[in-house]
Amino acid sequence: MAAGGSTGLRVCAIADQHGFLPEIPACDILLVAGDVCPVDDHRPDRQHHWLQGQFRQWLDDVPANAIVGIAGNHDFVEDDDDLMRSLPWTYLRDETAEIDGLVVHGSPWTPTFGSWAFMRPDQELADHWATIPDDVELLLTHGPPRGFGDRTRSGEAAGSETLARRVPELPNLRLGVFGHIHEEGGYRTQLGQAILANVAYVDESYRPAGRPPVFEL
Repeated sequence: MAAGGSTGLRVCAIADQHGFLPEIPACDILLVAGDVCPVDDHRPDRQHHWLQGQFRQWLDDVPANAIVGIAGNHDFVEDDDDLMRSLPWTYLRDETAEIDGLVVHGSPWTPTFGSWAFMRPDQELADHWATIPDDVELLLTHGPPRGFGDRTRSGEAAGSETLARRVPELPNLRLGVFGHIHEEGGYRTQLGQAILANVAYVDESYRPAGRPPVFEL
């Protein structure tokens, strides 16, 4: 397929569910960009129980031909890769997969603030972004690139500067989705042929703020 050509695929994307399990429209691919677990109890055993119960059932019921997911900074159960990989989706942790003929890469990392999962100083994140293949077409990161859907309530740009440098180097990128900054949920822009979108499901008060968007690729 030539770069930039239409795929005819419907791709739905969601991030920052924080325990909410919304209805997903019929689609070819569902992208889940991290922070799936509830915020009321971060204990790994509680998250394990929820993921194996309610979340697994939700994944089973989603009307998508394929589901690709990553973890986020609230998903403290992330150390149990066997659990995450046992769920009915393709779980990516600085990894790449081919889904419906598209090259898909996922990474959960964000710049450090507080004591959360999957965080490192931004300058160290360049090592993670280096694992993104140059021919990637769909990119899931939990956090945004600096300057793209990353403004907090205080006006701070909280995205990754090193990711912002890597994204323009990806000539085949069609869609890059992320969340993490709830205030910017719904943000969408074009960068070359690529759509960059903050698909956070909850707002800054952890309340559902919209429907998961569908992108026609």
